[in-house]
Amino acid sequence: MSPPIALAGPIGVLGMIAVAAAAAIALAWPSRRGRALGRAGALVLSPVLLVASLSGSSTLESVGRHPAPAAVAGLVGLAALLVLARVLAARPEALAVLAVLAVPFRVPIQAAGATANLLVPLYLVIAAGTFADVVPQLRPPAGIPPESEAAGGWSPSWLERVLAASVLLYAIQGAYSDDAEKALQQMVFFYVPFSLLYALLADRRWDLPVLRRCLIALVGLALVFGALGLYEWQTKTLLLNPRLSLSNDFHAYFRVNSFFFDPNIYGRFLALVTVAVMGTMLHLRERRTLIAGAVVLLGLWGSLLLTLSQSSLAAMLFGLAILAALHWSPRWTLAALGAIVAVALAAVLLFPSQTGIDLRSSRTVNTATSGRVDLIDGGVQLFASRPLAGYGSASFAREYRRRHRRGGTGQAVSASHTIPITVAAEQGILGLALYLALLVLAGRLLLRGARRSAARAVVAAAFFALVLHTFTYADFLEDPLTWVLLGVGSALAAATRGDRDRAATRSAGTAI
Repeated sequence: MSPPIALAGPIGVLGMIAVAAAAAIALAWPSRRGRALGRAGALVLSPVLLVASLSGSSTLESVGRHPAPAAVAGLVGLAALLVLARVLAARPEALAVLAVLAVPFRVPIQAAGATANLLVPLYLVIAAGTFADVVPQLRPPAGIPPESEAAGGWSPSWLERVLAASVLLYAIQGAYSDDAEKALQQMVFFYVPFSLLYALLADRRWDLPVLRRCLIALVGLALVFGALGLYEWQTKTLLLNPRLSLSNDFHAYFRVNSFFFDPNIYGRFLALVTVAVMGTMLHLRERRTLIAGAVVLLGLWGSLLLTLSQSSLAAMLFGLAILAALHWSPRWTLAALGAIVAVALAAVLLFPSQTGIDLRSSRTVNTATSGRVDLIDGGVQLFASRPLAGYGSASFAREYRRRHRRGGTGQAVSASHTIPITVAAEQGILGLALYLALLVLAGRLLLRGARRSAARAVVAAAFFALVLHTFTYADFLEDPLTWVLLGVGSALAAATRGDRDRAATRSAGTAI
């Protein structure tokens, strides 16, 4: 296989930084027109880099062998994009529901000798929504001076600036990574399209009907996926992921992944939907709706148990605890959490044979956590070796295998399964500082005023449930749900600020 064109020397590095800069501008440029130019640039550059990164792969070789069907498929795809963009231009409120419906669906595609499970339906929604938004902004109605556009729409805050800096730093640090090819793919497949998704969602008005339709869509998807997972468990056959099938063959237990390629990502999705349903129920009063919600929760909990994903279960419990703190009392919630942790720790200490965890033995802890102790230890060693700038974006797997070989072969590892460790090893103190700043700013944005709004409480609880999941698994900014929750949370916070400003204006007018 020939090397990808996009990574042939400095051209690939410049292309990766250029598309990251366009995404950063789309997130944080002060003027609305400037952000539109950034979004247009990212929309154009991403496909170019994507095609270049696939150069020499089986995907493009197949296209070369069948040019006519490929051309027809390309025209059909372009037509679908334009039709969808026209629909979204006429009905912008449909974007939110379409994005929610598209988030879980991944399509396996051969890229650079490996199979990547890509969010192709979501990419289509993002591209169509961006096109529908950008064209009118770049061609404003006659008689409106460009300067007046800065006053419209959302204004970037420190959260958007840190997100933009995170995207740009990831691209810059990909320049010296030993796995620059993967860094480029991460940028094109995740960071750039999700930046555009954030911009689309943060610039929407999330009123009650839109929120209700999105919740119904999420619950419907979760129940369908749950039914598929139950089918897998009953028949002991998996719909996707042959590697998981092989793992199930060697264990007494059977894990399901439904329509997802990973039971932990499937469990994460179920955990977040569970948090959303419970958060909604806390503010409902109608008995019939509460009963229906309880039935849905039972189905979601059963589906989550079949994944055997401990990280997803912990994330769900953490999200529910945040809902309890926001709805009732933070002090009593913290006390209850402390009691639960104390009981769990006592059980581990007093009954190590029954729990399978002996805290005096790092080997048993490592086995009980599926090798995470070794991964964390290796990540800490990588960080200690290059604390300032790390080994470069997307380099963890390759650097870990290089340092920690077992019998001449590297461990099958893609990340440390603890996002702060991955960030520290790959991006050093610079990336870790941005990551921590992002968490602080997101917490401040999402939690402020969340006790007075059911929607904001749900978004905040779901976001921090996802954050906890990333502490024990992977994918933070590589997960579209992170950007969806931040985008929706930003829009809801901006709407709350606008309502307060209008109320203050009315009060001042009345006083006068």
